[in-house]
Amino acid sequence: QVQLVESGGGLVQPGGSLRLFCAASGSIVRINTMVWYRQAPGKERESVAAITSGGSTNYADSVKGRFTISRDNAKNTVYLQMNSLKPEDTAVYYCNANVRISMSWGTKDNDYWGQGTQVTVSS
Repeated sequence: QVQLVESGGGLVQPGGSLRLFCAASGSIVRINTMVWYRQAPGKERESVAAITSGGSTNYADSVKGRFTISRDNAKNTVYLQMNSLKPEDTAVYYCNANVRISMSWGTKDNDYWGQGTQVTVSS
């Protein structure tokens, strides 16, 4: 019904930058909140940044001032600009979206996940 495809991960040196992309496609009526999560080896998945359909944002304390989440509603895409990267930012980054989809009888809201993109910060 809805697919989320992430891209933009890779290997970067400490202090460097990366920009992650997550594009949604499918039977989309509207995308509500979009969230970037990350999961490091041996750790639980954690929320990094979120953005509502109206553009309000929220960040984990660990990334405030370094990461910026944004979205393009016309393209059904969310971005995560990551600056001043640290080794502790190394993780698989996942995109999550709450999406209103069209059904034969009306609409409903569902959560969808992307496949993840690896970010490695190392010298």
